[in-house]
Amino acid sequence: MRRVCCLISLGVLLLVGCKPGTPKQYIQPDEMEDILVDYHLARGLALQEGTSDYKQALYVQAVLHKYGITQEELDSSLVYYYKRADRFIDVYKRVAERLEKQALVSGASEGEIGKYAVLNAEGDTANVWPHRSMAALMPTPPYNRWDFEIEADSTYLRGDAFLLQFMSDFTYQQGMKNGLVYVAIDYPDTTIARNLHFSTSGISQLRFEGYDKADITGMRGFFYLADGDEMSSALRLLFLNNIQLIRFHQQQKHEEGLSTDSLSRDSSGGRLTDEAVGSGDSIGRGDTLVSADRGTATN
Repeated sequence: MRRVCCLISLGVLLLVGCKPGTPKQYIQPDEMEDILVDYHLARGLALQEGTSDYKQALYVQAVLHKYGITQEELDSSLVYYYKRADRFIDVYKRVAERLEKQALVSGASEGEIGKYAVLNAEGDTANVWPHRSMAALMPTPPYNRWDFEIEADSTYLRGDAFLLQFMSDFTYQQGMKNGLVYVAIDYPDTTIARNLHFSTSGISQLRFEGYDKADITGMRGFFYLADGDEMSSALRLLFLNNIQLIRFHQQQKHEEGLSTDSLSRDSSGGRLTDEAVGSGDSIGRGDTLVSADRGTATN
C-alpha cells in the first residue's frame, strides 16, 4: 500500500513538472505582459494625438528599444501566443487590468475620447458604462464576441440621449479588418437598435437620440470581430480601449452640443435619419439585428 501511494505521488510530481511552458526563443509571459502594456500605451497615445504613421512607428520603436527586442522577435512571440488562444486571452486580461489602473492614475486623457473621462455615473451628463473599459477580441470563437447588458435604474430619465464611444486598435499581419458594435435600447413599447462597422484604428462613436415616449428598461449589445471568411494563422487582434457610454439628460443635450437636431444631422446639414456616425469608418444602418457567432471575450 505504501508503495502504491509513493507511485501515485511520483506520478503527480511528474505531471506537474511536465506542465508545458513557453519555449526560450519566445518572449516569456511576464515580460510579454509588460511589453504589451507599454505597447498599447504608446499606440493609444499616438492614435489620440492623430500622429502620422511614421511617428506612430517611432512610438512603437521606443517600446522595443526599452525591452531590447526587435519587431521580428515581438511578432514571432505574438504569433506563438496567438495560436494558443486561451493563454493569449489570459495575458491580455492582465494587460487590460493594468492599463485600466494606469488610466485611473493618469486621469483624463486628451482629445475627443477623453472629453468625458472624469465623469462618474451621476449627474446630468454621466459615463454609465458599468463593465471593463478595455477588451481584446480574436476572430476565433469564443474569443470573437463580447456581449454586455446594462440595467436601467432611477438615474435614467425619459428622453435621455446616449453616446457609446471607444478606441479601437487593430494588430493585423494580414486579412481584412472588420469590427462591429451592436447596441439595443429597450423600452416597454419598443426597442431601438443600431450597429456600427469599423475597420481602422482610432475613435468610433455610436449615437442615440432621446426617446421621450417611455422610460428605458435596459440596454444590451455586443462587440464582434469577424474572421473575413479567411482560414489563416496570421496574427489578427482587436484591442478595445476607453469604452464609454455617455448618458445625456434632456435638459443637457443643447449644452453639450448634442441636441435632438444635432444628433439627427451630419456635418453637411443632411438628415441622418437612422444611421450611426463613426469617425470615418463604414456606417452600419440601425434597427437591424446582426447575426454573429456567440462567444465571450475577455472583459
